[in-house]
Amino acid sequence: MSKLNFSIEFFPPKTLEGVEKFRTTRRKLAALNPTYFSVTFGAGGTTQQGTLDTVLELRAEGFDAAPHLSCVGGNAESIRAILQQYQANNIRRLVALRGDSPSGYGLGGEFRYASELVKFIRQESGDWFHIEVAAYPEMHPQARSPHDDVVNFAHKIRAGANAAITQYFYNADAYFQFVDASKKLGIDVPIVAGIMPITNYMQLMRFSEMCGAEIPRWVRLKLASYGDDGASIKAFGLDVVTQLCDRLLAGGAPGLHFYSMNQAEATIAIWQRLSNSSA
Repeated sequence: MSKLNFSIEFFPPKTLEGVEKFRTTRRKLAALNPTYFSVTFGAGGTTQQGTLDTVLELRAEGFDAAPHLSCVGGNAESIRAILQQYQANNIRRLVALRGDSPSGYGLGGEFRYASELVKFIRQESGDWFHIEVAAYPEMHPQARSPHDDVVNFAHKIRAGANAAITQYFYNADAYFQFVDASKKLGIDVPIVAGIMPITNYMQLMRFSEMCGAEIPRWVRLKLASYGDDGASIKAFGLDVVTQLCDRLLAGGAPGLHFYSMNQAEATIAIWQRLSNSSA
């Protein structure tokens, strides 16, 4: 398991209570010794300072940490300033995304696509940053076709990205087909599988509707059948996601990126099961 690219995503806490809860969660997840932590960047840059503060706190504790950088609402001047700030703090890893615009914000900004952002980062900072971008095994919600989606992904890699993290999914075949389609276009970078633990059915349905992730019918019906039985939902979700991870790793996925939602227990339980099965 130690050879895997194993990463965990946080979002910056917004309240004092959230900060303390986050620190407790972080200490628990740090015991898993991930390759790095990533920290999200709010729509339109709304959590820019919180992202940097969280990354610096993680790094002060000895962990590699990657801030997300969104181009929505940004321009060359503002992105350049952020890059210079990251370089000044010796941050060497970035997750570069187009990002989601906040409600009523529109798609303003100088950069329309993540590929343009990646190209700009390379122009400004050369090889300073290891850049990871997003991939969508089940197709980006705004893509015209699966082929167009893979072509758009290829643009990001050719612009200078080193690797990719996928949107979460529960269909391993979609991941493997996306990797194969990328290779046919000459793209052969690590594509790390994004993993969303299942702990809350209604929350999962809401997130999946927003981002276009498919929940297999049998999984959705089983989760719905548990009603308010949170313990059964978590137990079933643990089985489903662990089996998914097992299949991905057995099929050659270079690693797993856990969307922790600033919670520790589900990610720890999945990782422990995977570690036991590989022992």
